[in-house]
Amino acid sequence: MNIVKRIALPLTLIVGIVFILTTAWSQDEMTVVDNSIFDNPQRPVSVFEHDLHNEAAGIDECNVCHHVYEDGQLVEDESSEDMSCSDCHDLETSDGQPPLMSAFHANCKGCHEAEGKGPIMCGECHIK
Repeated sequence: MNIVKRIALPLTLIVGIVFILTTAWSQDEMTVVDNSIFDNPQRPVSVFEHDLHNEAAGIDECNVCHHVYEDGQLVEDESSEDMSCSDCHDLETSDGQPPLMSAFHANCKGCHEAEGKGPIMCGECHIK
């Protein structure tokens, strides 16, 4: 019985540490676009590797994608990275803001079209 007690604690600690590290790394590498506001999404959620995307696209400032507008003007040095897109964009157009789905597509797909690279077809981002 003593040997079980001596092995149980270190083994539990090792398993716990591996779980924490694995979870932390996987959250940093993978981002899922939050679509929980949509009652009945027509397509699967968009999934992409955030850091790899930014590295490949040469994006080093968060506000390139996580923008802030005031009075219809882009605020250059502000970032909305700690906010959900739905904090500013409703499902329908309101207060001059584009609806959420249009905002997603304009931001992501619009950039891909402007840069001439990246996915632009529905199934390339919304993978089943």
